[in-house]
Amino acid sequence: MTTDWDKLAKKLEALVDRVEAVLPPAPPAPDWKAATAFRWRKRNGRGYLAAVQHPHAIAFSDLKDIDDQKKRLRENTEQFVSGRPANNVLLTGARGTGKSSLVKAALNEFAKKGLRLIEVDKSDLVDLPDIVDLIAERKERFVVFCDDLSFEASDPGYKSLKVALDGSIAGTADNLLIYATSNRRHLMPEYMQENLEAKHVEDEIHPGETTEEKISLSERFGLGLTFYPFDQEQYLDIADHWVARLGGRVNDEVRRAALLWALERGSRSGRVASQFARDYVGRKKR
Repeated sequence: MTTDWDKLAKKLEALVDRVEAVLPPAPPAPDWKAATAFRWRKRNGRGYLAAVQHPHAIAFSDLKDIDDQKKRLRENTEQFVSGRPANNVLLTGARGTGKSSLVKAALNEFAKKGLRLIEVDKSDLVDLPDIVDLIAERKERFVVFCDDLSFEASDPGYKSLKVALDGSIAGTADNLLIYATSNRRHLMPEYMQENLEAKHVEDEIHPGETTEEKISLSERFGLGLTFYPFDQEQYLDIADHWVARLGGRVNDEVRRAALLWALERGSRSGRVASQFARDYVGRKKR
């Protein structure tokens, strides 16, 4: 009988060896000392943190004409890295006005105090519980960053984000916040037909269930920052800043060129101003 069991054990061991040979390798453990920013990546269906070797080093001082938003995000992040209460943040509004740059500036300023950034794509938000488990015992303070976020109601990441923000029996790790940017105020498309769901109760208008569901997600972020389109003077102020920052001379010629650049692109955003400065200064230095 013992001999039979020994033979069976050897066969099972050989079978396990063959199975392990075809299984994908385990994802690498994150090297926390290698970087201050990481991306959540998938390999063979398994998630892991990949270090970002050269994160975008932008400073708060480089972000112009969004002083109130800058102040509030900086204060919230400082509270967080200091171990004090802080909120998840939703940054919404006009494109190219500095929403994602503001988050990157927070990392640039507070990395030396232990802040770390984890960028997560919308499609990978279902893995948020795995990320929470991965960093829960770390001494660093982590911001999960979701850029340009928007959902359809059927997206799997929609429910995962709601649960992660506030809605699970398991509490979120104390060393983690979620910062998200979106061009949509409620993160989801809004349709005219949804207005038909509204109900009149005496003199009040109550939104329909579809609208309430959309609002419920954005309301789970404790701090909401709204960004508005820049006017002409604000756009020129930003263009002047980046021209000077890149070593160019600011004068009337620069401003005329900046206005023409914006007219050709149909936008006066901060992103367009930065793109103009790189083009203008680069050509002048040839």
